[in-house]
Amino acid sequence: MPPAKRLTRTRNIGIIAHIDAGKTTVTERILFYSGRVHKMGEVHDGEATMDWMLEEKERGITITSAVTSCDWQGHAINIIDTPGHVDFTIEVERSLRVLDGAIGVFCAVGGVEPQSETVWHQADRYEVPKIAFINKMDRVGADFPRAVEMIKERLGALPLVLQIPWGVEDNFKGVIDLVKMKAILWEDETLGAEYYEIPMPSELMEEASRYRDLLLETLADQDDKIMEKYLAEEEIEIQELNKAIREATMKLDLVPIFCGSALRNKGIQPLMNGIVDYLPSPVDIPPIVGVIPSSGKKESRPANANGPFSALAFKVIMDQGRKMTYIRVYSGTVKTSELIYNPVKKAKEKLARLLKMHSNKRKRIGQASAGDIVAAMGLKLTTTGDTLCSEESPILLEPMQFNEPVITVAVEPKKVQDHDRLLDALSKLTDEDPTFRFKIDEETAQTVISGMGELHLEIIIGRLKRDFSVETNHGKPQVVYRETVTSAADQEEVFQREIAGQQHFAGVKLEVSPMPRGTGNSFADRCESPELTEEFLAAIRQGISEAETSGVLMGYPVIDVQTSLLDVRIKETFSDEMAFKVATTMAFKNACQKAGPLLLEPIMKAEILVPEEFTGEVVSDINTRQGKIEQIAAKGPVTVLTARIPLSKMFGYSTSLRSVSQGRGTFTMQFSHYDRV
Repeated sequence: MPPAKRLTRTRNIGIIAHIDAGKTTVTERILFYSGRVHKMGEVHDGEATMDWMLEEKERGITITSAVTSCDWQGHAINIIDTPGHVDFTIEVERSLRVLDGAIGVFCAVGGVEPQSETVWHQADRYEVPKIAFINKMDRVGADFPRAVEMIKERLGALPLVLQIPWGVEDNFKGVIDLVKMKAILWEDETLGAEYYEIPMPSELMEEASRYRDLLLETLADQDDKIMEKYLAEEEIEIQELNKAIREATMKLDLVPIFCGSALRNKGIQPLMNGIVDYLPSPVDIPPIVGVIPSSGKKESRPANANGPFSALAFKVIMDQGRKMTYIRVYSGTVKTSELIYNPVKKAKEKLARLLKMHSNKRKRIGQASAGDIVAAMGLKLTTTGDTLCSEESPILLEPMQFNEPVITVAVEPKKVQDHDRLLDALSKLTDEDPTFRFKIDEETAQTVISGMGELHLEIIIGRLKRDFSVETNHGKPQVVYRETVTSAADQEEVFQREIAGQQHFAGVKLEVSPMPRGTGNSFADRCESPELTEEFLAAIRQGISEAETSGVLMGYPVIDVQTSLLDVRIKETFSDEMAFKVATTMAFKNACQKAGPLLLEPIMKAEILVPEEFTGEVVSDINTRQGKIEQIAAKGPVTVLTARIPLSKMFGYSTSLRSVSQGRGTFTMQFSHYDRV
């Protein structure tokens, strides 16, 4: 197939949703019906193809995003199945960064749940076109219209219903296709592999016609040709409808809605048709834009296999001790054994091998070109978010943003001789996961690991034992605090000392002042001294950056502070960069002491779902944890509470919630902001 045609027949999609909405089950069915696997693995049996890690099989949840590919109707579909648990949001973030389209999976009972809201808005931020699949139509309490309404209200999306369910709960038989106005039934004997379209049952004609009118009205608002035919009451061809739906989806104006029950093998093939018909190919999305390192000018790279090579490394994993890097190729072609350039690390790397991935299985390939998502071996220096390109035409693509860790635990090896192996294992894990950090605390000499939540660190500690054979003892989780100032204060410091027979001198006057919460630190140069050189100014800025890493109260990083340089004192032969760095650090620390230093703690946004009868107990439990309840809303038989609670009070909350709600309450939480302790 010529490269241009191959590109138009490629779809790079991700499956995103709240935990337990059925993402992995949907992916398993897609792989089965496309002939990629010959047996459907079930999550509850620990046999899902995409959940290959032992931790995933044991817990029945997705922890790491897995890549696979399949063919459907002459199109190549690359799929990334992402986790739904809030602790692994990074996996969703980096997957969405390199995808062209996404399927949001929603539970027909729960509708739009907290984490599906988070991942949906992540996809909005990267301007990823989406289609929605309302799953679990066979479950007790399934409510299709409510789920559609929630997509509209909570996600701010304009839903375009293309299918309605035929029956609900135990009576769920199939779906009604509103584009073709046909009913679709699946054969249970063939596990849903065979299905057939039949004329619309008369009892559903009225409801289907109502939804069909709504479909045409919504499309007429988006497309002038449809509008003309609709107003003239002319017949609209299926191809015309599909073209209009595709264009509106790619412009992010509409979200096509499908429905079914993945576990009961119903509704998947029309969804696969929807991926091919409505989601963009690499050619349909705007070209990736980057910066030329030498000039700083912007340049766009269209998806063209013959253009200059550019790719983004979006995920690094350790595979049997060797580093494997997942890359998305945006333009050009790269071959095995080629030398490629990493402009972030300013280094050349050799591609030892290129692999086409199917979960954790692989197939060696000779080359990869625009639109491909592949794994590469041999990239020693490349980390998550790095650009890869040809040295002749370098480009820097926009790096990825990562959340800061909010929870820390001290770990030590059970055997003293394992100390170096522990540090080596932790270093490899930080390469894999940018939201995981570790450091050796200078004051206590402890090895401290930090992550996004209790489950995140639990998985890391489990992997140390399983993947790296390092058994550890670990303490109770600790909260990562921050420090700030409450008022403005200035301070002048002079550094004057003789070191190794050489005089060093620098004088610096700084002012620190508080900034609004969440704005970060900033620097202002208000010094008018003509003697201040670029080198000394750079040394002062570096001194401030280093001083901000540990505050004056308890040594936590300082945030939301503006530092202004007011004046400097320079002696021509004695002043140097080292002296300015030291003087700046002293001035910053002493100014913070005078400016009313304050300790800040991470506040989490928690969303708690409990049956109505336990609402009172849950509210009083939140109050004892110093939480502030922002909203209490009824959602059918369940109450949804939204609250802001200090992270330090949330340890062990899942156990506490189970005990006050007889095991029927669930919650999710994510970092909200830092506030006064």
